[in-house]
Amino acid sequence: MAMTKTAAAPRRVTILGSTGSVGCSTIDLLMRDPENFAVEALVGGRNVAKLIEQARAVRPKLAVIADAQAYGALKDGLAGTGIEAAAGDAAVNAAAQRPAEWVMAAIVGAAGLAPTLEAVRRGAIVALANKECLVCAGHLFTDEVRKAGATLLPVDSEHNAIFQVFDFERAAGIEAIILTASGGPFREHSRADMRRVTPAQAVRHPNWSMGAKISIDSATMMNKGLELIEAFHLFPLKEEQIEIIVHPQSVIHSMVRYVDGSVLAQLGSPDMRTPIAYSLAWPARMAAPTPRLDFAALGRLTFEPPDPSRFPALRLAREALRRGGASPTILNAANEIGVAAFLNGEIGFLDIVDGVEATLDAVPAVAPASLAEVVALDGEARARAREIVRGMAARV
Repeated sequence: MAMTKTAAAPRRVTILGSTGSVGCSTIDLLMRDPENFAVEALVGGRNVAKLIEQARAVRPKLAVIADAQAYGALKDGLAGTGIEAAAGDAAVNAAAQRPAEWVMAAIVGAAGLAPTLEAVRRGAIVALANKECLVCAGHLFTDEVRKAGATLLPVDSEHNAIFQVFDFERAAGIEAIILTASGGPFREHSRADMRRVTPAQAVRHPNWSMGAKISIDSATMMNKGLELIEAFHLFPLKEEQIEIIVHPQSVIHSMVRYVDGSVLAQLGSPDMRTPIAYSLAWPARMAAPTPRLDFAALGRLTFEPPDPSRFPALRLAREALRRGGASPTILNAANEIGVAAFLNGEIGFLDIVDGVEATLDAVPAVAPASLAEVVALDGEARARAREIVRGMAARV
């Protein structure tokens, strides 16, 4: 059964990052319930062929490709459809400003900050799949949400799970939230084995189908560190009230522990269409074609603490959050540079997090007073991280 139709239906939506993993899952859900949703705009990165295919399928008013050089291909691919084509960073931001009630913010990395803010500032319902908005901008971003009266719905499976069972009206009764982590593909590898890991091995996540960058973050467990920082800004808790546990089956997506000892958890198959559907139909629910859990077949669910010696990214993320200022911005920027260098074969797998730590030590973590300062600090951190990566590459 689809979302119950309301007077406001069909809900008008925009997808920032439509050609990525989360964007494609969102498109899948929209195509299954066309009566309840109308698409205002689609924004892709470089995959113009996928964007053309999506636009022809869901018929947005506007399709934007971030790569300005792909404008001609996009315009030609949409010829005769009546769909407006545009390209470049300014067009991406303009797409976010268009009158969609609900916006999926799924542009990966710090590049997603500016267009997501455009959607926030006009008071939209923003489904946040870009964790870097909160990691990089933190309090500045949440202040913008409050000022504009926007609604922020977390799409990461962990934060979405917590959102579903978190009693915001009685938050004082919550003792802790527990973020679950699959442990990634190298959960049982020694550091010596991890030193020899290739990009092809690292992108093969055991449970989830994700893009390359997010898959590498899962393999280093930096994704869980970034999610720790994100959770701090999403939920009214202190840093020490956010715990992390490794749960290899990825069935329990996260938990909330209350002061009376009760623990509420959200469970489901490891399929991003579940949290996307929850956000897309919110505050109602809609049908999603995700596999249903067979508890008898599951047999058992296991848990273990993360190993800080093999996965130091967790320590770095917690330290960055405690230090405050621009430390989380520096952490994220250096990680993006390190992941890209690893995927390009320039540095080794363990060098990613080593480079992040070196960048954190090298760049002053001055607290940004504005979003423009966040952008400037992000650029400074990236420049220093590139220098560190070049030094590492020279030793390989």
